[in-house]
Amino acid sequence: MRIHLMDEILSNMIAAGEVVEKCVSVVKELVENSIDAGADEIKIELIDSGIKKIKVTDNGMGMDNSDAHLAFQRHATSKILDEDDLYRIDTLGFRGEALPSIASVSIITLETSTGDVGTKLFLKGGKIIKEEISQARKGTIISVENLFFNTPARLKHINNLNSELANIVSYVNKMALSYENIKFELYNNDRCLLNTSGDNNLLKIINEIYGIEVSKNMMNIYNEAEDYIISGFISKPIINRSTRNTITTFVNGRIIRNNELNNAILDAYHTYIPEKKFPIIIIKIEVDPSLIDVNIHPTKMDIKFSKKDVLKNLIKETIREKLEEKNLIPIVEETINKDIYEEEKNFQQELNLERNIDDNSIDKILDNTLNNITINNDINEKEEKLEEMYVAGNVFGTYIICQNNTGMYLIDQHAAKERCNYEKVAYDLSHPTKKRIDLLIPINIELPINEFLIIKDNIEILNKLNFVIEEFGVNSYIIKSHPIWLPKGNEKEAIRRIFDLIIDTKENFSLEKFNDNLAKTMACKMSIKANDAISIEEMEKVVDDLRKCKNPNTCPHGRPTIIKFTVYELEKMFKRSM
Repeated sequence: MRIHLMDEILSNMIAAGEVVEKCVSVVKELVENSIDAGADEIKIELIDSGIKKIKVTDNGMGMDNSDAHLAFQRHATSKILDEDDLYRIDTLGFRGEALPSIASVSIITLETSTGDVGTKLFLKGGKIIKEEISQARKGTIISVENLFFNTPARLKHINNLNSELANIVSYVNKMALSYENIKFELYNNDRCLLNTSGDNNLLKIINEIYGIEVSKNMMNIYNEAEDYIISGFISKPIINRSTRNTITTFVNGRIIRNNELNNAILDAYHTYIPEKKFPIIIIKIEVDPSLIDVNIHPTKMDIKFSKKDVLKNLIKETIREKLEEKNLIPIVEETINKDIYEEEKNFQQELNLERNIDDNSIDKILDNTLNNITINNDINEKEEKLEEMYVAGNVFGTYIICQNNTGMYLIDQHAAKERCNYEKVAYDLSHPTKKRIDLLIPINIELPINEFLIIKDNIEILNKLNFVIEEFGVNSYIIKSHPIWLPKGNEKEAIRRIFDLIIDTKENFSLEKFNDNLAKTMACKMSIKANDAISIEEMEKVVDDLRKCKNPNTCPHGRPTIIKFTVYELEKMFKRSM
């Protein structure tokens, strides 16, 4: 076969494979064009999560007729003129690939004007099929419909509607955090998902996205060194999540992903938050464009830094200093909004009157229910893998001392109880029952919209776990009933952890791995801790339950539960046996 030049439409369709992977790719390119055009109001409207239609309206500088036509030519751009400009890029877009790539796999309507006579273009599969004169409203309106209509193979790889929408919401949330001076509106099927004011109040946007519990526990940071300036907000250690997706980093307004910078952030939080927990971070980095290279990937989310070590140290030291200077002890606020207090008080009274149950009765019911949770009979009847032993006491409030005629044993009471609870919860998860606790006052969990949608898409998991859960407003859930194995006193934290597990494993979800992680988490929360004083009878119960476990030798995290000192070893240490 002889070499020949590809048709421009074909080459654009090939390029679309890199530039346009999902609906969020289209939203990203269109929104970035609006920002580069100087818009301070951007409205994104979706139909069916963007599968059917994506419409972006801005009040930017707009285009004249000539530029409107050129915009759909490959490598046509207003953002760079020569090769020197590649080394000082200060716009979000510059390649000139996005619009022709999107147009090649969709049906597009473009309406734009610089304030004079407007231009309206209709394109299908990358070709202009109609042109009209439009209104002289300054700015641009672009609609992308029937994405991948002519490439059905790619359409098959589009996720379900909730997943597509969650990705778009996540992206728009981050752009709103990056550009607090721009008013962002996001709608799906006429439902408002985000509406920022554009009044330069970053903390206000954090509140709109993450909720009040997060926003009131954020700390602002600012520092500069040599060529870098950093600013933004970091969460107090009390606010953390089980996924690193809450770490959001911008460089000159561009969303980036960089593992080295993320590790610098986590190093700053070392000893402040538990392992495998992550803070909520919004960090903005300002740097001379000549010191970074954004031209290394079509998505432009990975960039190269000059003087990277300077930046990493600046981030780490700034966060560490902020954590050290603040009093991070959680404080119970003395002032409570009177209206909220009265509303909650009335709600509790109504529930108590309706059910004719007082608080003491409720506590008694819950205590009885939770105290009756024991190792399942099917588990009890297993072969015992530890020798019979007798409790002799406890040391440091942490280690149970046991003995028999072969030696002495030290048992870590927390690790042992954790193993017992783990096997109990794991069994319950694999053998679900209808037993659950009905709550007089439902538990409310507030989430960012993208996380809310992921939970919605996986709500069946929670139903199978025996939760009674309902949507509450735009981005909250209320839990009316929960399974009996949730740790008493830590129910909300445990449910939040379950939500985090679902969110964190949404891409490669495995029910087996999910249940295992959930069992480990619940087992830890339900277990006695080191330094907890327990009676001899309670110690005997721990030892008895441990002896009936499938694997009594380690806790779910692999730490040993028991160490044995044989009679010979003891006598040798005391020189009684030579």
